[in-house]
Amino acid sequence: MDAVRRAARPSRRGVLRAGGGAALAAVAGTAVTGCGAGTDDGVAADGTVTVEMWHGQADTAKKALEGLVADFERSHPKIRVKLGGGVLADVMLQKVTAALAAGSYPDIAYIFGSDLARVARSPQVVDLTETARSGPVPWKNYWAASRDAVTLNGRVRAAPAVLDSLAVVCNKKLFREAGLPLPEAGWTWQDFVATARALTESGRGRFGTGWPGTGDEDTVWRLWPLIWDLGGDVVDDGGKGIGFADTGARALQVVADLARDKSVYVDPKPGSEQMYQVFQSGRMGMVVTGPWQLPDIETAGIDYHVVPLPSFSGRPVTISGPDTWTVFDNGEARAKAARTFLTWLARPEQDVRWDIEAGSLPLSRRTEALPAWQDKVARTEGLNVFTTALETARVRPVHPAYPEVSQALGQAIVAVLLGRSTPEKALRACADEANAALLIPR
Repeated sequence: MDAVRRAARPSRRGVLRAGGGAALAAVAGTAVTGCGAGTDDGVAADGTVTVEMWHGQADTAKKALEGLVADFERSHPKIRVKLGGGVLADVMLQKVTAALAAGSYPDIAYIFGSDLARVARSPQVVDLTETARSGPVPWKNYWAASRDAVTLNGRVRAAPAVLDSLAVVCNKKLFREAGLPLPEAGWTWQDFVATARALTESGRGRFGTGWPGTGDEDTVWRLWPLIWDLGGDVVDDGGKGIGFADTGARALQVVADLARDKSVYVDPKPGSEQMYQVFQSGRMGMVVTGPWQLPDIETAGIDYHVVPLPSFSGRPVTISGPDTWTVFDNGEARAKAARTFLTWLARPEQDVRWDIEAGSLPLSRRTEALPAWQDKVARTEGLNVFTTALETARVRPVHPAYPEVSQALGQAIVAVLLGRSTPEKALRACADEANAALLIPR
């Protein structure tokens, strides 16, 4: 993970916040009165409205956001945006959950896309459907991943904040030494497994590829593209069971093959930092990652090549993991000011600054077309692969039981990675746990 993305999110997918959802459920049905600053309605005597934003950013991304806020306030003198929260994005859910329970919450908070469904159960979350669809950028001009990640039951429940996609980054030097051609778009997962095997040199501490081994969301989201490509889904059409009962074992077989060949470095710590360090030290041939990793790879001096994810079908498929700016109701004036700021932030001229400085992909095609972004693409090897992948990228469903499904699948992946279970047995255990979670009324 690069310095830019570490600043935004110290672990890109974060660890599943196991207790947060239950605590949030306890307060979701309670209409809490009050404001993010206690009883202060945020409106000064001169009509200036102050909006509190818990941004979850640090270092480079925080600096980028501060610059954008300063420009916004200059052009909107009656709105002030107070940046705070005091925590990074990985623990924002717990802080927001506690704030909702206490009745003292912000106007805007940075919420992981995988957590939005549970947060949106709170009556304090503002519906942004009309804001999104009447904004200066046509809603359909946003990438489908941007739209899908913030839409629940046909309503827009947050604003997209950060967009990414997964692809494979290859170390050209290790490919040359192994006498292997660099992979091209259209390759298969069978090709991936065979290539990882050929790149592995155990005597020299070299691995073909890597996979997070903690069972958290960073472990899990890398498997969804395989399941989708095989025709499966996270949740079945009826919403009462997993949608990968038939395809999950085949997807896990790829993991099992890598483990059998001892060609995969299993990172035992959250955040995947060790896995990336192995790649950046020149001891890993391929790593599945996102655009946030490219600056660190360049800094490490790795001569690299980016290629789309393999597939079973020959059709391009990847995953995008957008995160969100979620708005909370602290009265009409503050909610309106929050919507105004997020609408301004999503305009291409602001979005492109955030993308370049904070490490996101463009939220919309209008941003992508701007000269500033095209210049960034021209200067960054492989960045265009991640952007092009957005054409076919899918997102995880905005579903309140997703954390339990993810946890169950994470355990299955780790069991297979460590050789403790077969794909079929691991998938059965996953299905039992995940299906039970999906049957719980939400």
